[in-house]
Amino acid sequence: MTTNYNEVTKIPFTTAESDFQKLLNTGDAYKDKKDLVDYAATDFVTLRDSLISYMKAVYPTDYQNFSESDFGIMFTELVAYMGAIMSFKADALANENYLSTAKNRKNVKKLLELIGIRLKGPTSAGANAKMVLDVAAGSNVTITATNRIFNLTSPLDGGALQFTLYKTSNGKISAMDSNNSDIVLTTAESANSVGRTWNNMALLEGSLVQETGVFNSTDVFKTINLTEGPVIENSVQVYVNDTGAYGGGYTQVDNIMSASGPTDKTFDVLYDDTYTAVVRFGDGVVGSSPPNSSSYRVLYRVGGGDRGNILGAVINAPVITSEGNGTVSNTSVATGGLDAETIQNAKRYGPLVFKQQNRLVTLEDYKAYLSRYSSPTGGQAIGIPTTRKAYSSANIIDLYVLQKATETILQKATVEYKVNLLQSIQDLKMLTDEVNVVDGLIRTLDLVVTVFCDEAFRSLEEKIKNSAATTIRNHFSYTNFGFGEGFVPQELNRLIYDITEIRYSTIDNVKDPIQVNFNEIIQLNNLTVNISFI
Repeated sequence: MTTNYNEVTKIPFTTAESDFQKLLNTGDAYKDKKDLVDYAATDFVTLRDSLISYMKAVYPTDYQNFSESDFGIMFTELVAYMGAIMSFKADALANENYLSTAKNRKNVKKLLELIGIRLKGPTSAGANAKMVLDVAAGSNVTITATNRIFNLTSPLDGGALQFTLYKTSNGKISAMDSNNSDIVLTTAESANSVGRTWNNMALLEGSLVQETGVFNSTDVFKTINLTEGPVIENSVQVYVNDTGAYGGGYTQVDNIMSASGPTDKTFDVLYDDTYTAVVRFGDGVVGSSPPNSSSYRVLYRVGGGDRGNILGAVINAPVITSEGNGTVSNTSVATGGLDAETIQNAKRYGPLVFKQQNRLVTLEDYKAYLSRYSSPTGGQAIGIPTTRKAYSSANIIDLYVLQKATETILQKATVEYKVNLLQSIQDLKMLTDEVNVVDGLIRTLDLVVTVFCDEAFRSLEEKIKNSAATTIRNHFSYTNFGFGEGFVPQELNRLIYDITEIRYSTIDNVKDPIQVNFNEIIQLNNLTVNISFI
């Protein structure tokens, strides 16, 4: 039997009015009730109270049990709990879309890449060195690749360090050799007639890595994924067999998208979260694109970071040469090793670098450039630019700089660093500007601090002293304390006061604020923290 659709029995709604139907039938009255909802509520307590208030207003007779043990209240608190979590995640996601509020390193990295800025990788420690032969040499001296490597122990973490010996010329290291190859020292380069001592040497922390391969990609921008890390900043060299022979001439730029023409043999280096890196080439519009099937060779160094800084003359190692045995020793402390750029520094200076647009015109441009410049020989600096009129059509720009010896210590910039810095800005500055690199001044400060705590915290004495010392040293870090910034004791006391166990503190040997000149920076030297229980 075929049933006609129109004859299908319809099931009626129950005569009892559903909650949904009640809400529909309230009309304008229901519309007024929406004002009971606090749409700005984001935390658990406010959400819970808002939900309970809504229940009391909408269901005054249907629901009256608001005790903590009631199932309905438990369910309400679960809803408030989930609402608080969702609100937190929504706020966090929104914050990660803006550079000023983003906290996740990966997100900061991507936001900066939108304006052509990349996070800097770690830099390696370096030291001037000399080699002395035990025997007189009347001819050139060859040091093989394996004899150029010296293994040490990091004083920071006790881990293994590797320093490699390089030849220098005019304060700059020679180009990294293609296969960890031999280096040759001529008798003419020696410090004396018999060729026993060579002072034109440098020791750089890090291990040299070579990778080879063939381009075989349809990607618009060809890339090479480096397999080892962390990759040291400014250490990557690329050679491509794109003309029938390996050619030098591939130059690293800060961003391939803004710094290259269609035939420029350039590349940039993008770091991932583990500081392995990707080498990226142009697409033929911005930067030359290596042809498919062409082979490549990449040289780079891995290591770097604060752990490579050796603040003492500890490198004194035997070396084997073609002319006999000798000794390699550092003539300066090994400094300049820095960890990868912090997101705080990148967020602070990245927009300034973008505004600078790869040219140096204003003092702000110079300041931005100094904030993120890394020397090829290792190390970074902080600085402040000033200008003075030389004559009517020109300015003299003085760059007062101090080199970062470690993550917390500054030192006078090395000659090599200043030479490299000056050379790097020649193509960026105004033709009428004369630029000088000048030593900044360090004003050392010794502090004796006494913190006062309740007797109940006596068992935490060492913890409290360490917390106070860490707070004080962080306050004087050059990331927080710049050129020309004076010291105000009251500001430091306020920071110490924020430590939970400390009631108050005194700075015993400095009572009044300390003012410094524009080219000076205060650096904490000796720190003594005493504790008194009251």
